[in-house]
Amino acid sequence: MHRIIILLILNINSVGSVLNVLRIGIPSALFYYVYYPMWKTFLEELDVQVVTSGDTTRQLLNYGVREALADACVPVKVFFGHVMALIDQVDYLFIPRIVCLNKKTVYCPKFLGLPDMIRYGIANMPPIIDVRIDARDHKDKLFAAYYKVGKILGKTPRQITKALLKAKTSQYKFQKLLRSGLQPIEAIDNISTGKKQKPLDNKGELKFAVVGYPYIIHDQYISVGIINKLHKMNINVVTSDNISPFTLKLQRHGSSKRLFWTFSERTLRATRYFAGRKDIDGIIHLSAFGCGPDSILDRFIQLNNQSSTIPFMSLVIDEQSGEAGVTTRLEAFVDMVKRKKGAYRNA
Repeated sequence: MHRIIILLILNINSVGSVLNVLRIGIPSALFYYVYYPMWKTFLEELDVQVVTSGDTTRQLLNYGVREALADACVPVKVFFGHVMALIDQVDYLFIPRIVCLNKKTVYCPKFLGLPDMIRYGIANMPPIIDVRIDARDHKDKLFAAYYKVGKILGKTPRQITKALLKAKTSQYKFQKLLRSGLQPIEAIDNISTGKKQKPLDNKGELKFAVVGYPYIIHDQYISVGIINKLHKMNINVVTSDNISPFTLKLQRHGSSKRLFWTFSERTLRATRYFAGRKDIDGIIHLSAFGCGPDSILDRFIQLNNQSSTIPFMSLVIDEQSGEAGVTTRLEAFVDMVKRKKGAYRNA
């Protein structure tokens, strides 16, 4: 009898400990495709349960369209939808206000205003952890931001420092997997589940580079699964995310003026890099309708690569984009590249 009572007490305590675990939600959109491994590791090392919102669906997008500003771009509307999916599941939302990380370029103003748009645009929101990260303010601003997050969670400086070191190691592993040829979702799965995923063998007939913002390319719903579609057409695919930051930094995109949006500048340099590679047969720029910087970027890409002989296509996606229409355009582009390549062989 005493043993049964003791077991019951232990079970109640264990359930209580699980119930007391702090849950922090990270929307599976925007910066998720760039910094999720680092954020997840950092928070879990501080004894926090990380909850994500899963894959983008039509329902999530509809939520976002309903709650976001009418003139918001598709990725921001999708972000709103992912936040809606987390509201009743978490104690906090993690939406850092990332301004600048390289001391040169800044992120889109809508990114900077995301915490405020979410906080005041959606009712009954849980508290938002929106620490500001701006490398222009101080050389140790990144550490200061993570330290502030740790203090919000009631952790000691020693615990915070240890968690940040592990988080940086996780992010380094993530970047290494990207350089090996994996795409962000594959690399995240590799780190999260421990499954050793290898890049697809380069057995495709052609090799295309897909450039653009990571949260557009790698969101299967927004991009209408463009990478998978190309694979089914026997096309090998590389993206901007497979290029190391050092290689990107070395690229001179030929423009007399630097683009001051971080992802725009990154995409411009990536396109320049791919345009100079002899193993690339075609370049596709995937952009979102309603994105001001993206519309300017597309024109810059075309102007700066006029001397390139590699076929280029710009594909604009919005919330109404149909799978059939995107597939038709991809098939036409692939057919054109094949014809051009065949003409060169027969010349």
